[in-house]
Amino acid sequence: MGDTSGQVVAGGNGQGNRLDQLNYPTDVLIDKETDSLIISDRGNGRVVRWSRRSGTTQGEILINNIGCWGLAVDDQRYLYISDYVKHEVRRYHIGDKNGTLVAGGNGQDAGLNQLNFPTYIFVDQQQTVYVSDHSNHRVMKWNKGAKEGIVVAGGQGYGNALTQLSYSNGLFVDTLGTIYVVDSSNHRVMRWPKGAKRGTVIVGGNGYGEGANQFEYPFGLSFDRHGNLYVVDENNHRVQCFSIE
Repeated sequence: MGDTSGQVVAGGNGQGNRLDQLNYPTDVLIDKETDSLIISDRGNGRVVRWSRRSGTTQGEILINNIGCWGLAVDDQRYLYISDYVKHEVRRYHIGDKNGTLVAGGNGQDAGLNQLNFPTYIFVDQQQTVYVSDHSNHRVMKWNKGAKEGIVVAGGQGYGNALTQLSYSNGLFVDTLGTIYVVDSSNHRVMRWPKGAKRGTVIVGGNGYGEGANQFEYPFGLSFDRHGNLYVVDENNHRVQCFSIE
């Protein structure tokens, strides 16, 4: 660590659909097994894999013609992809083109068996799928094999109460089942303990702005191994790091 500038490891050849280009990528995973990156190339409607080996100049298409947004991988190396066009999440063997439906897939609406513009996803060791159900302003939990999901955060309509989310995005679930979710239009990140009916604001929530305690439409989040929280602050064109107790 200590780098002050980044290195391009995928794309970087302008916006386009060639194999050496990306178009509005929204998520990325590291596949340790093949030492490669798996990227949701949203604008091109495809999921691609780029080797991390030096000298790589282009990616390969894993899945094409998909409204891909979020990615996750489980302990058995199944790949999960949220499809914001079909309002569903599917699980794939890497190399499989069709996949198995694991959440949504019953049209665009707010029923417990439905999703509305799913974005980011998280999968735990039991293959439970958590989905940021963006336009329903909620986080859904789909147990393995379930025909419908459970609302585990938000789901009380658009608003800024502690029981509500407004366009949920980045998502992480810890081993206790605590949910961390980016509440984009409220410019905050919330924590929802397992079974809780309301969340708490852990960072942000101080209005729209450029201050160190503010966001302008935060989008993604990630934790490092020390428990530090990183938040993609979209309209401020920055990533912020927070120490979370």
